[in-house]
Amino acid sequence: MAHGQLRDAKATRALLYGNEAIARGAWEAGVKVAAGYPGTPSTEIIESLAGYDGIHVEWSTNEKVALEVAIGASIAGARALATMKHVGLNVAADPLMTVSYMGVNAGLVIVSADDPGMHSSQNEQDNRWYGRFAGVPVLEPSDSAEALCFTKQAFEISEKFDVPVIVRSVTRISHARSLVELGDRVEPEPRPYRKDPRKYVMLPAHAKGRKPVVVARVKELQRFADESPINRVEWGSTERGFITGGISYQYVKEAFPHASVLKLGMSYPLPERLIRDFASKVRVLYVVEELDPFWEDIVKAMGIPCHGKDAFPAVGELSRDLVIAGVEKIEGTVAVAGVRPGDARGPAATGSSAAGRSGEDGGPEGDQAQVTLPGPGDLPARPPVLCPGCPHRPVFYVLKKLGLTVTGDIGCYTLGALPPLAAKDTTTCMGASIGHASGMSLGLPPEQAARVVAVIGDSTFLHSGLTPLINMTYNQVWRPVIILDNGTTAMTGHQGHPATGYDARKNPAPRISLEEIVSACGAKSVSVVDPYDVKSLERTIREALKEPASVVIARRACVLLPRQEPKKRLIFKAELCRECGLCLQPACPALEPDGKRPKVNEVLCTACGVCAELCPRDALVVEAEEVG
Repeated sequence: MAHGQLRDAKATRALLYGNEAIARGAWEAGVKVAAGYPGTPSTEIIESLAGYDGIHVEWSTNEKVALEVAIGASIAGARALATMKHVGLNVAADPLMTVSYMGVNAGLVIVSADDPGMHSSQNEQDNRWYGRFAGVPVLEPSDSAEALCFTKQAFEISEKFDVPVIVRSVTRISHARSLVELGDRVEPEPRPYRKDPRKYVMLPAHAKGRKPVVVARVKELQRFADESPINRVEWGSTERGFITGGISYQYVKEAFPHASVLKLGMSYPLPERLIRDFASKVRVLYVVEELDPFWEDIVKAMGIPCHGKDAFPAVGELSRDLVIAGVEKIEGTVAVAGVRPGDARGPAATGSSAAGRSGEDGGPEGDQAQVTLPGPGDLPARPPVLCPGCPHRPVFYVLKKLGLTVTGDIGCYTLGALPPLAAKDTTTCMGASIGHASGMSLGLPPEQAARVVAVIGDSTFLHSGLTPLINMTYNQVWRPVIILDNGTTAMTGHQGHPATGYDARKNPAPRISLEEIVSACGAKSVSVVDPYDVKSLERTIREALKEPASVVIARRACVLLPRQEPKKRLIFKAELCRECGLCLQPACPALEPDGKRPKVNEVLCTACGVCAELCPRDALVVEAEEVG
């Protein structure tokens, strides 16, 4: 069932992705304002909310702005939600640390979608630390049902304790479906806004008065954590006890379904009394958590012996097999009868439950072990690559041809760093390319500095490229900036931004002019070029190198967006080919090497014409498809 249908559906249950469930929970909780910046694995929350009426939904220019919009709505008395991926909370850390002091009026919830395993991220940070750092509670669901429920509870906790609440998801929760119970939308009475500078204006004198409130509130939240059913004990065999939560809870239950488990729905602050009681009743205590020893360190600081990162890895995602292997490492015996971690014939491979095995945690393998499914090593490799016809490809082709030093950014175009294009020198975080270009030009010898350029996408530029561009002007350390304007936020699924002309609901919106913005920021030369016109593109970049205070806007819509132009096809005329290989240099997947000649993959080819322009013999020609 699509998220847009849920608001009128009579169904009481639905299979929802974790992100859809978070959106549904916010809607049922009466959220009035939802703001976010697209970033995998969080993107679908805002997209799902855009299917509901009665809510202001927006794609903000960046995560800091999104949280600031949500804070304003909360102060005004409307329940508000801000969504972002884990690195986005770094961008929003400034308002987060201060809103902790300020507190809220109506409920304020921040969703951080972390990415253990770095499926689509530049790092693997554990954002539970932000809860401890800021002194705000963190809730962590273990499936879609809890994602919905915990989001609703987060708004209640926020208002009860006058505090913003972080809901932490991870990729395996955000992008997996499970069954949820649907409820109705309940809009709480609007909370009147009362002018209160001592609470909402964080001058030093006011902030000094608010810090003791933060400290006292954490202690109140600890007492709440001990009493709330959001943290629960599932008693089983007391030979082993597991403290776990979030997605790790699923791995523990799959590996040891009959063991005792203390499931933490609140990642921070922890229920100390509950932990002490649980630990005193099990023979061996394990703390199972992905990434950092966040819970383990707190448990050990309480003087409670336990096993954690001495058994389970601190890098990447966990799994059922890794949990079993960790227990076996500590105990020196087979932990689950008849199953060896990593065995492709075990239940982990067949998808069967561990609940049917004998002993403490199961019984004989039976017929289940006779089924063998492909493991990760059996699947064909699918290396990341720019799409056929991607307008970014000719830009990187030209940059590599010119031998330039290219500071890059976060987006589809990060793939320009991979062979055979291999055209990028740096990628750090959103908006960093422009600052990197300035810094590199200061540190390199003049002849090398003169060949540094920055590359940034249109959405990323509006997210966090304006300030470094202004910095270039102010400090007079300019290098050419190339804005790859494909008219969308492509990497995360084609969301709108202020220069696209449409909003989160796909309704028309004012279109910001990139040309006018960069001119206002101090660019002395602004050029717009079609990247499919490779000769013009190369000429424009060469000219930009002569005027360091220049911005080149390489403008061509993402090839995956709907197009109105007539259908075309690429024709290869073998008799004209001299096997020079120039057409293959941009490494388009739709042009496959056939010896030294190209072979057109008609399924993939978009007939963009870049390869045809590079061919000196006109052996590749773009023709209009015949109709009828």
